Amino acid sequence: MKLDQQISAALERLRAASPLIHCITNYVTAGDTANMLLAAGASAIMADDPSESAEITALAAGLTLNLGTPSANRIEAMLRSGETANRREIPVVFDPVGAGCSALRRNAVSELTRRVKLSAVRGNLSELSYLAGFTVEERGVDAADTGISPLTAAEAAAKRLGCVCAVTGEQDVISDGSRAAVLKNGTPLLRRITGAGCMTSALCAAFISVSDPFTGTAAGIAFMDICGEAAAENSLGMGGFRAALFDAAGNITPNALAERLIIDEH
Repeated sequence: MKLDQQISAALERLRAASPLIHCITNYVTAGDTANMLLAAGASAIMADDPSESAEITALAAGLTLNLGTPSANRIEAMLRSGETANRREIPVVFDPVGAGCSALRRNAVSELTRRVKLSAVRGNLSELSYLAGFTVEERGVDAADTGISPLTAAEAAAKRLGCVCAVTGEQDVISDGSRAAVLKNGTPLLRRITGAGCMTSALCAAFISVSDPFTGTAAGIAFMDICGEAAAENSLGMGGFRAALFDAAGNITPNALAERLIIDEH
């Protein structure tokens, strides 16, 4: 079965299963992340206190760890939840927001990648280049031109971390270290709203909960890209685009998703 057909089938399974996804994410985008999961057909729970995070993870079908607004407590919650997810074979998606731009984030990345077996990592080119071990100039949470191709960064990070890695941007590259896919959908408007990446990472966790990590990561990214395209076609400005994005997520069918996909497989 081709990847576009696998992605379409994953959306059917997602809506049939309505998986609960535990998101330890940043406070800037938590509401949008929860609403995107609901629109897609999953459901969300957010618990970032270490005293309950692992217990909540045990109830979920997938876990997203987002480094957007880190704190000592939130990082400890991520570690406890990640270890619980590993014991229970619950997929874990890591979003390494601003991975190399502070000592706190660098240390968090080091601990998380050492102690938690990740199913997938999704980030921008700067973040994945850092995780791959390349020297990059950080500029906060925004991507910078690292001089490294997205495919090189994704493949190197996947080999280093032993999981699926995705670089999202103008084009999106997904690799497991040997297999790769380039997704050519999307719209520049997604880069003009806060939280598109956070929502995409949570979608990846939802789709991986009903498929394998490579297909699930591709499906989560493709779903956001194509909903973004549809929203751009049906809105006049950024406020309308944001509302139309959630409308598209709730209304898109598996067949429509597959029909719009533009994928190169390597």
